[in-house]
Amino acid sequence: MTAPFATVTLIHGPESLLAERAVQQLVGQATQAHPDATVSRVPAGGLDRGGLAELATGSLFSEATVVVVEQLAELPADVADDLVALASDPGDDLALILVHEGGAKGKALLDRLRKAKVTQVDAPAVKAWELPQFVTAEVRRQNGRVDRPTAEALVSAVGSDLRSVAAAVTQLLADTEGVITQADVQRYFAGRAETTGFAVANHCLDGNREAALGSLRWALETGVAPVLLTSAVASALRNLGKYLDARDERLRDADLARRVGVPPWKLKDLARQARGWTASGIAASIQLAARADAEVKGAAGDAGFALEMLVLGVIEHRGRARQTSGRV
Repeated sequence: MTAPFATVTLIHGPESLLAERAVQQLVGQATQAHPDATVSRVPAGGLDRGGLAELATGSLFSEATVVVVEQLAELPADVADDLVALASDPGDDLALILVHEGGAKGKALLDRLRKAKVTQVDAPAVKAWELPQFVTAEVRRQNGRVDRPTAEALVSAVGSDLRSVAAAVTQLLADTEGVITQADVQRYFAGRAETTGFAVANHCLDGNREAALGSLRWALETGVAPVLLTSAVASALRNLGKYLDARDERLRDADLARRVGVPPWKLKDLARQARGWTASGIAASIQLAARADAEVKGAAGDAGFALEMLVLGVIEHRGRARQTSGRV
């Protein structure tokens, strides 16, 4: 049997889109080499020793076997020795693909697999400041073109979910002639950001009461989950707090953005918003966000009211900061 058989690949990392693409590529290579290969995908938590042995054995119709074991951190302890033994000697007919979502759970098993010299493919989380670069790479992967400002505009419109960003790229490329422009982004996604928690959070940090409440009500009417709204407000507050802590350290924009955890183009917004805030106001607002988060998860009966109180409370803390800074 030829490659990609007689191989074991460990796909490791929390970004499910990248992990799934890696799995699809490996399975595609295997089935292209042997169209009759048996392909099995199983969650590790449901495996026992007999089940693993059965999966790794060729069927009556084909000796070639592709086995994808997902959620590797959940593998029962009594199956670990058998899996490591199989990874050390998969045989000529097996392509074994193991998927671990990252984190500390299952680390001992990962160490043993790496000692067995399995091939590792990383699926790391994509940081906020890396998203425009991801857009550019995604467009190129599909033989299209996009410039940096347009990539940034797309991220701003769609948000930070990698699957949503990738889907937006695919949609734009399908409906354009291979070159994505800012006009295309505006045409397809204008107003979409207004339904997200990011718009609500930005209006709160700007102190724009009317716009914040309007965006909040529109987001709830269009089905945005309340927990996503509290999360967005809390995240924006934390980012602004980090910016306040780091802005006087004379860092380059790229280093400052990395410290804060935002794309470099977001620094202008933070610099503008920071003028209306103090560290104590940020801390108090983060406490409000934590309380609202608990309320929308069931501690209170009316999630909409809890979110309105969060918006008003954050804006009030900003107003207090501005009044305090204006005193002589």
